[in-house]
Amino acid sequence: MGSSHGQRLGITEPISLAGPTDDDLMRTRKLEKYLRDVNLYESQEEAVSREEVLGRLDQIVKIWVKKISRAKGLNDQLLQEANAKIFTFGSYRLGVHGPGADIDTLCVGPRHATREEDFFGELHQMLTEMPEVTELHPVPDAHVPVMKFKFSGVSIDLLYARLSLWVIPEDLDISQDSILQNADEQTVRSLNGCRVTDQILRLVPNIQNFRTTLRCMRFWAKRRGVYSNVAGFLGGINWALLVARICQLYPNAVPSMLVSRFFRVYTQWRWPNPVLLCAIEEGSLGLQVWDPRRNPKDKYHLMPIITPAYPCMNSSYNVSTSTLRIMMDEFQRGHEICEAMDKNEADVDWDTLFEPFTFFEAYKNYLRIDISAENADDLRNWKGWVESRLRQLTLKRKQGVPVGEGEQFDIRLTVKEFKQAVSMYTLRKPGMQISVAHVTRRNLPNFVFPGGVRPSRPSKGTWDSRRALERKVSSHTKPGADDGRKRKQTDDNVDTHLRNAKCHATMPSSSGEFREGSPIMSTISSSSINLQFEHMDANELAGSNREKVENNLTDSIRGSRNSVEVSLHNGKVDGPMIGDPRNKGLSFNSSNSKDAEKLAIEKIMSGPYVADQAFPLELDQLEDDLELKNQAKDFAGSAQNNSLGSCAVNIAAEATLTSMNGGSSSSALSPNGGLGELETVELTAPFSNVIPSAPVPQRKPLIRLNFTSLNKAT
Repeated sequence: MGSSHGQRLGITEPISLAGPTDDDLMRTRKLEKYLRDVNLYESQEEAVSREEVLGRLDQIVKIWVKKISRAKGLNDQLLQEANAKIFTFGSYRLGVHGPGADIDTLCVGPRHATREEDFFGELHQMLTEMPEVTELHPVPDAHVPVMKFKFSGVSIDLLYARLSLWVIPEDLDISQDSILQNADEQTVRSLNGCRVTDQILRLVPNIQNFRTTLRCMRFWAKRRGVYSNVAGFLGGINWALLVARICQLYPNAVPSMLVSRFFRVYTQWRWPNPVLLCAIEEGSLGLQVWDPRRNPKDKYHLMPIITPAYPCMNSSYNVSTSTLRIMMDEFQRGHEICEAMDKNEADVDWDTLFEPFTFFEAYKNYLRIDISAENADDLRNWKGWVESRLRQLTLKRKQGVPVGEGEQFDIRLTVKEFKQAVSMYTLRKPGMQISVAHVTRRNLPNFVFPGGVRPSRPSKGTWDSRRALERKVSSHTKPGADDGRKRKQTDDNVDTHLRNAKCHATMPSSSGEFREGSPIMSTISSSSINLQFEHMDANELAGSNREKVENNLTDSIRGSRNSVEVSLHNGKVDGPMIGDPRNKGLSFNSSNSKDAEKLAIEKIMSGPYVADQAFPLELDQLEDDLELKNQAKDFAGSAQNNSLGSCAVNIAAEATLTSMNGGSSSSALSPNGGLGELETVELTAPFSNVIPSAPVPQRKPLIRLNFTSLNKAT
């Protein structure tokens, strides 16, 4: 698929054409072994089973389309040629799926096979009657209508695209823009997944290196808690696009090099400069494409990652200022580790990069959100909707009463507004309930910890803890650094690293640790979600990585006017290529190679729209009111893929109530400092009687959400 010696891939020249050294090849072998050891590859038996399921599904839709064609009275020729075809997309099509992953599939049918009556009617009935089909769950009202089910134990998400053709040829090429002619909106959205996936594979120079690198980055993002589109981070397609761009910029690099360059490039990336794999095409069908110069909403996208297939759109519109700062901090951490690995530093290896963030050791206060429903299907729908609104809870908190350093705050009005937003779910049924409670770290159930065992002390010996200790020692050695203020004793290893927000899914314990009045819990496993946010004083960031990230984000707005312009539409830009003989003085092995590489990265990051970019309000805040009712339907059944076996879900959220400088942990949310229901009353002033002599500059909290399902400890 392309090469550095053939046609150029991407809108710029590569940054470097350098190939791997012996050390790079050795590190790549170690990386590949690591990925196998952590079970990221499916077995041969499972691969064969998936292929058999896809073949069987293709046969079923062919039988289905002939059946409805006969019922509609089509002539003999059309009846004989009647056809439907199954396509795959997502992680399976990209070749980076793991054991047990679902398969994203698309059924393409002719113009006379309707979505409502035939796909969700006749085909649904056919699947219902098949013994190998289980957990069948149609979601016809979703933004992208889908049927979810298991076929012989393999999870399937099946979309439908109704084309304007009377006959679907077996060699149909859905990458052609003409396929979208006269297609309805649901069909365009359904086709988009396949078209984007196929285009990504066409635009990378080496598919195998791309797959290994993407598998690595997906695993890393999940371990570090930044893999979740609905939570405001990045999902599978976003990470695929970011990795593909690095492959274009370093076409001869092997996976270990690509991982290192991934962090190197995106640590320096000045958002909101967009990541583009190819020029944005206007197209001839009049469909709206991403263009912040024309579309007002696009101006507020903070981390635009643009899909390469027409109509090109931003795949990461959920990213907020908080989640962007967290991801930039994670990119910086990854960059530092990869630099240490390049220097062959002791005790730094792939294990170091993939160290998980110990969320439940990091903070002192949590919010726990309990939801319940009357049956598993209702619970699945209700859970998906509540998860989709959690970002609104954190965004509302950021708009609340300013909190001074070390002061407590009243979150009850924020919780009340969150509950009101959740209650707008248009598909809400009797029995769907929600409550919010405060719980301290010492009262967390044991099952949320690895192996169900609560650690006796914070984790030590990790990269994060060592870096935190180094920064603490460094701060003590600077004149005037120690101002005598009280410092936290137990969580400095994480708080100093500014791990300000994360969400982790848990499930209720069997010991009945719910507050009085909570919904009756089943003994079967269920799910929960944790959310954490921390209020910080910007002055506390001096000398920290987070400050560097913040400066980069701010400078990207101010400095964008001076950046080199590239055309987003039908144009390419040539940047300096390290290792290319045409660029004299930019030798990859020269002493200033990193400066040259930084210059090359700067040169590829630009666009004429950026001068208009600003951070007025979160995109979520601008769109929530308009799209709330639509999303109520979109998220019906969005949690279908999660393992559910109970009629109640426990969702937890943490709010760290102290500033970075110290101060005791607040228990303002619950008088006894334990678990208590938050009665929503009128918002009051901060509880502290201390009135600051001057206004304290406030910084937006950092929000981290991560959704995971844990099996119940036994």
